[in-house]
Amino acid sequence: MRKPARERLAKLLADFEPARPFSAQLRAPAHVLELEVSGVGPVVLPVRAPLAKKLIAVARPAMFGQGEETLTDTAVRDTWELTPAQITLGGPDWMEVFNRVLDSLRDELGLPRTSRLRAEPHSMLVYGMGQFFLSHQDSEKDDAMVGTLVLSLPSAHTGGELVIEHAGERVAYRGSKKELTFVAFYADCRHEVTPVRSGYRATLTFNLSTDTVTPAPSAGPATELAQCLTEHFTTPATPRYGSRDLGPPNRLVFLLDHEYTQRGLDWRRLKGADAQRAALLHGAAEQTGCETMLALADVKETWDALRSDDRWDDNYYEDEDEDADDGAPSDDPDDLELTELIDDEITLSWWTDPDGTGGEPISLYVPDYEACTSTPSERLTPYQSEYEGYMGNYGNTLDRWYRRAAIVMWPQDRAFTARAEAGSQWALCELRSRIDAGDLEGARGAAESLAPFWKSADAQPGLLVSGLDVAAGLGVAGTAAMLLEPFRVETLTQEHASGLAAAAARYGEDWTASVIDGWFGPADPYRTDLSDWIDNRLPALCEAVHATGRPEVARLLAARAWRWLGDQLRLWTTTPRSNIRRPRLERLSPPLARLLEVADDNLSGEITTALQECGDTVLECLMPALRLADARRVDGLNAVARDCVERLGTTLARPPRDQGDWSIAWTGCGCEICGTLRTFLGSSSQQTFAWPLAKDGRRHVHSQIDSAELPVRHETRRQGRPYTLVLTKTDALFTRATQARHRAVTDLAWLTSTWGDASTRT
Repeated sequence: MRKPARERLAKLLADFEPARPFSAQLRAPAHVLELEVSGVGPVVLPVRAPLAKKLIAVARPAMFGQGEETLTDTAVRDTWELTPAQITLGGPDWMEVFNRVLDSLRDELGLPRTSRLRAEPHSMLVYGMGQFFLSHQDSEKDDAMVGTLVLSLPSAHTGGELVIEHAGERVAYRGSKKELTFVAFYADCRHEVTPVRSGYRATLTFNLSTDTVTPAPSAGPATELAQCLTEHFTTPATPRYGSRDLGPPNRLVFLLDHEYTQRGLDWRRLKGADAQRAALLHGAAEQTGCETMLALADVKETWDALRSDDRWDDNYYEDEDEDADDGAPSDDPDDLELTELIDDEITLSWWTDPDGTGGEPISLYVPDYEACTSTPSERLTPYQSEYEGYMGNYGNTLDRWYRRAAIVMWPQDRAFTARAEAGSQWALCELRSRIDAGDLEGARGAAESLAPFWKSADAQPGLLVSGLDVAAGLGVAGTAAMLLEPFRVETLTQEHASGLAAAAARYGEDWTASVIDGWFGPADPYRTDLSDWIDNRLPALCEAVHATGRPEVARLLAARAWRWLGDQLRLWTTTPRSNIRRPRLERLSPPLARLLEVADDNLSGEITTALQECGDTVLECLMPALRLADARRVDGLNAVARDCVERLGTTLARPPRDQGDWSIAWTGCGCEICGTLRTFLGSSSQQTFAWPLAKDGRRHVHSQIDSAELPVRHETRRQGRPYTLVLTKTDALFTRATQARHRAVTDLAWLTSTWGDASTRT
């Protein structure tokens, strides 16, 4: 079976360009450098012990960066540091030699010959016996910074090797006893200084950056790459897991080898093989009419892994020697052998503009059929690893995260769709620009191309103003509704009133009702809580919509808000447990009061009728709502007050519970066990019940009593078979009745005094 075009393209790039080094070393005569240090004077080379001790006397313990912090920890970095202000470099031939060294290092590292390396002094370091620096990665301190230069001064010492690692390769560099030793490496390379075993190691370090010189066009072969690009963008894609072909992909994402920061991501600052491959791809993209962008990618890989102390033998898997180590086996990610890639995931987090003049944050998932690379991530150093040991049916797994740069390409005729999938704001701005320019057909076609993925777009609240504006401008109802589909009603505020009114005026009430229904989502009482939105935003929104002359839009919003609120009331008024029910109903009281204030007569009547059909537990919502509304004379609230008066009056008209009446009204689930329990509870005289009952039956009774918060103590007497469940009605039955009656008296008195005639009219 022929390999996909993207894989052949990655192979071609690997073959076209020989591997470029990630580090390089040069040496120069020591006499060309004249070095002075404040407080010490001239530094005579080679550096000997007496001079090294003088340098240490004017130095400070070296620090290192960890995240946003700068720390001093000799367990990580143990060396002495002098600042650039303490150092003076010179000599008659120094700058000429130094510039030649920089040009040679540029060529060795594979940077474009049209660029020029610059070196900025960073520090002077002195390592004594036993001192070291653990493996680390330098931060890029400037937009143009590409790497680090270490100049080792001649000295007699052992140990102190500079070890540099990249893409699974390690190179160790040692200083010279007589010459200057220059070692340059890219900033994303991990490196360390091994412990000095004898003598002193003295170095000067520099930040390496490049001038922004446009590289010369590549003369390398691009025809085969262009053929691969054409095939990639015209052949239906097949996912790694699945046999169903998709449409031709919109993008090709080629992962580069090196890391870059947002500031340093620039075509003119690509490193080593990245620069050569980028030039080849750029040439192929021009031949095939594709646009190219640079991007930053976050890569996660999940591997099946073996610990180094595990092994297979002929018949079974076993630990090599369980008794060889008193502790648990090592879970150090560096001590694991990768065996099989289980899954990988690539997400683009930033990309430049096609012309390279700017960039923007994005979040774009890259499917496997759109990605390729010449250097697998496993050969690079992850910035984070997490090991999950053997669990149940799962083997040992290792998650590894990488940061890589990428070249993103797409055909120019699909540029809008390919870019819009990563940037909702950009897409809406582009559509608005086309509408304003009079290209209405172009705007409509571009908008329709978003349909396959727009529903899952990142609909940030700030985009709704633009979304409504573009939707109204398109003039196509279905496409306009599609553009607004990702948003949710919680996003709506009064600032959206004019845009919503304009769209409603263009497409009609049925269209508006459908869009608003979509914003509210499915009728699920457990979905996002809309209480705060109804309480704090809906009134101002409805008022603003009325001001635009579109009262039907306000009516649709209020009606849909009531549908959500009504579902909530039906759910929580029928919840038996008061400790769950009461706070939920109290939370619904502010939005209920607000909704009745904005509802028209028809909706207000619908709401009050529905409230009257609820059980008396609805008082736990209605009374707080009335107290919140205070003396506002909204018709809907007046009707609520009258309903509460009627309910409370009915409650108080019942005679108080007799002290000898132990009956409890309860229905249960209708099963035989609940029938027996109901008979006991309904008895006015029986206070206890000893009930031989099997385990499942006892568990069911426990559950029913607890869920309904019945004033019944239930204990199991563990004698005989089956055990006996002993039920005892408690005095809480009378305490609750007394408290409920007192609460009804208090609430009725408040209603009468606060709402007056409104609460008593019929």
